[in-house]
Amino acid sequence: MASCSQNATLQPAPPTPLARTSASNGGISKADIANEVGRLRAALQREVRQHITDDTDSGQAWVNRVKVTIVAAGFRIERTQLLIAVDRNPRVQELRIVLVRPDEPWEVIGGSKVSTGQAGRRGYFLTPVGVFLHTADILDYRALGTFNENHIRGLGLKGMRVWDFGRQMAEKGWNADEETGEIRLLMHATDPDYLEQRLGRPASKGCIRIPATMNRFLDIHGVLDADYERAALDEPRYAAILLPERRPTPLAGDALVIVDSSNVQP
Repeated sequence: MASCSQNATLQPAPPTPLARTSASNGGISKADIANEVGRLRAALQREVRQHITDDTDSGQAWVNRVKVTIVAAGFRIERTQLLIAVDRNPRVQELRIVLVRPDEPWEVIGGSKVSTGQAGRRGYFLTPVGVFLHTADILDYRALGTFNENHIRGLGLKGMRVWDFGRQMAEKGWNADEETGEIRLLMHATDPDYLEQRLGRPASKGCIRIPATMNRFLDIHGVLDADYERAALDEPRYAAILLPERRPTPLAGDALVIVDSSNVQP
């Protein structure tokens, strides 16, 4: 099995209390949702170096592609939440944080460049398209910051979060007798000195590489940690993964949606 693959510990901070209303909004009022979106958007622009913002048209294009992929996967949006969308199109190679709602318009908060699976190299897989859940069924870990034989820190600096979406089938990026194989689908930072500057083009063995500042943003705001926050109340090993200084958003979700805009029209 191919893997983009290393653990550190670090206690839960309580989520910000918000007014409770309808179940489809996750029990959060529309006003509080708008305020939280504004907070996160401002934090992203402040905390994520070389962040990406969208105009109305490009944001809607992301929303449309995400919806197509979600429908194809049979995934249902039953409450207001955040998800991570990644476009593996070789000409795009970007990530967006998207607010999705059962009965209200969706909106893009912001994003960054990424690198996904590279074609044409033996042992490299194309990052699979679909919906992948981040749940407490699998324990994440943190980078050790160690160098490999090529003096590369493949998961980034020590302490960087590694989100684990489990074993997934992926298309092989090279000519092979079997067209698919199994990878461990991870989302993680990369070497800050040699590889982060190359984000924005396919480069990984199938995982999703993100900038260190985006890694930190997703980690400290708990964007995909809805299930982890619940598990951390009773399980020390999940509490140990979460940052003690985090500011978890009450809009946290659990879904990674990988699209390919070279195949799906906006």
